[in-house]
Amino acid sequence: MNLIYYIYIVFTIIIFSKTGCLGGVFSLMNKDDIRYRTYVQILREELVPAMGCTEPIALAYAAAKAREVLGKLPKKVLVEASGSIIKNVKSVIVPNTGHLKGIPAAVAAGIVAGDADRKLEVISDVDDNKKCEIANFINNIEIDVIPLDIGYVFDLIITLFADDEYVKIRITNQHTNIVLIEKNNDIIFKAEIENNATSTSADKDLLTMDDIWDFINSLDISDVKDTLDRQIYYNTSISEEGLLGNYGANIGSVLLDTYGNDIKVRAKAKAAAGSDARMNGCELPVVINSGSGNQGITCSIPVIEYAKELKASKEKLYRALALSNLTSIHQKHGIGTLSAYCGAVSAGAGAGAGIAYLTEGSLEAVEHTVVNTLAIVSGIMCDGAKASCAAKIASSVDAAIMGLSMYKDGQAFHGGDGIVMNNIEETIKGISKIGKDGMRETNNEIIKLMVESH
Repeated sequence: MNLIYYIYIVFTIIIFSKTGCLGGVFSLMNKDDIRYRTYVQILREELVPAMGCTEPIALAYAAAKAREVLGKLPKKVLVEASGSIIKNVKSVIVPNTGHLKGIPAAVAAGIVAGDADRKLEVISDVDDNKKCEIANFINNIEIDVIPLDIGYVFDLIITLFADDEYVKIRITNQHTNIVLIEKNNDIIFKAEIENNATSTSADKDLLTMDDIWDFINSLDISDVKDTLDRQIYYNTSISEEGLLGNYGANIGSVLLDTYGNDIKVRAKAKAAAGSDARMNGCELPVVINSGSGNQGITCSIPVIEYAKELKASKEKLYRALALSNLTSIHQKHGIGTLSAYCGAVSAGAGAGAGIAYLTEGSLEAVEHTVVNTLAIVSGIMCDGAKASCAAKIASSVDAAIMGLSMYKDGQAFHGGDGIVMNNIEETIKGISKIGKDGMRETNNEIIKLMVESH
């Protein structure tokens, strides 16, 4: 009888450790595991600094690279951009331009003042004289913008003309993924266009919530410490600036002034404040997630705030941030870089996962929080980068907190409740299909409306 009881206890511990019911006490993934190495690589690749909204910065980067190859200032510029890029650049202030908006501002900044070697921080070092030169360039040089529709959601081509010379740069699928450099009919560089990623990027198909959970509880913090420290510092800094300054609709300040300083309010208010600053010309960098600064802010700031409130150890914060970031990336991988599906929802669900880890410590809590969040706010549409992004971020984080509260109260949405499937992986796959395929026509209609009405 004693032997049977002992076997039962051992079996229970093994099962509970796998499901997360013991808070991830056991390390289930060693550092030689392909999943461990891949997940570390994903965090290092995805959590990189960027200044300003990443779509105009991608244009600035391409323009800076084209100017570098041309070797002189152009006399004419042609910008070809997919509808989703036009949507995300149209209404956002480009940093270090003197509060200029739109594609011409982004391209001019890259040409006049950009340093292509700095990639997504291409226009991070611009003095007042250069800002004047950017304005003069826009006023005196023809910059033509035409839609580009050749099968890729994220696609841009910038061509610079000077006398009898030209340089063409193409970026596809990812913000710094140059696939073509052409000068005067000579192909200097050409890469195969991958459907979802560059050929050297980490394989995100390996992501699952079970494996992410095993990873964060097995994680050697030194493997990601520098990456996460930078995310904490950068994103906290711009969040604080958003509350101190006057940016956009000041959603963060509105929330705090209206609802007080409770942790549930601070978590969404400070995330919203970071977005408000970023969308409205703040010249501080952010650490992005899934190619988006807003998503990087959303899946980090609420987790950081909860860790402060709970007086969690730095190690626990690192694990919570790794969980939040990877959960967000897992969802966004299936949806794609740009979509009519608001990325704040994916990132908000990621933040919910991190908060659930900090407060409850179980995989069950994490998964229910993510599913509940997706059930509540999936369907928020992306109508480009601009001030209202901050409000959508606040709504998504609020849904995550509600989703966690539901779990704590023994409540949950179950398979068959609308878009909720039988388990978290099926639910994420369903959301991915909606965001990537189902909302494609929605995205087209949004772009058409934005272009025609302004």
